[in-house]
Amino acid sequence: MPTRHFVKYTFLKLDPAWRRLDADERAEHKREFLAACEDYASERLLRAFSTVGTRGDTDLMLLSQATNLERIHEFHVVLAQSGLMKWADVPYSFLAMTKPSEYSDESRLQVHEAHSKYLFVYPFVKSREWYAMDPAERWEVMQEHIAVGREYPQIDLNTSYSFGLDDQEFVVAFETDEPSDFLDLVQRLRTTRASAYTKRDTPTFTCVSTSVERALNALDGTPLTVAVPS
Repeated sequence: MPTRHFVKYTFLKLDPAWRRLDADERAEHKREFLAACEDYASERLLRAFSTVGTRGDTDLMLLSQATNLERIHEFHVVLAQSGLMKWADVPYSFLAMTKPSEYSDESRLQVHEAHSKYLFVYPFVKSREWYAMDPAERWEVMQEHIAVGREYPQIDLNTSYSFGLDDQEFVVAFETDEPSDFLDLVQRLRTTRASAYTKRDTPTFTCVSTSVERALNALDGTPLTVAVPS
């Protein structure tokens, strides 16, 4: 049987007072945070995203993946030991697992490596009426929904499942290089029959794909150390 993975979306918000610390102290805090991330990423998937400029209540998001929950737990324990985390809150945190889809043969048991500029993430909950529907009818309703998504092949979807693990039922994550394409897709999906059974699909996060180092430097506006060609 293919291996399923735990997936964790961790959003961080820095105390504005951290930016007023001495530059050397901030740099040390970032080095400690980066070291924890590099250790985890040496054997498992870890992706970093900046939400500076796209959300007012988060600054950075880490997407971590592992075949066992203990490793994700250990990673966040080590991360909490960094100086940076003493100045950070976690306003949002979503835990989920991968599993085969009931409605499509396109299900993926692992989250993709980074390949697009943007990731759009939101927790998702269906109404109880959805689960009371006959399974054959649910499958038929979802085929319309899936068909709309296939009209946008430039948008990639990662869906993970949170039943019993977290407050949401799914965590939905779309990747693309063009935010306008995702906006158009979501507007189209609102017209499908399946959309009528959505109970909650917010908050929605627009995340900029980047390295951990660049995401950290965006927190205090630290300039790049490598010159950018003019």
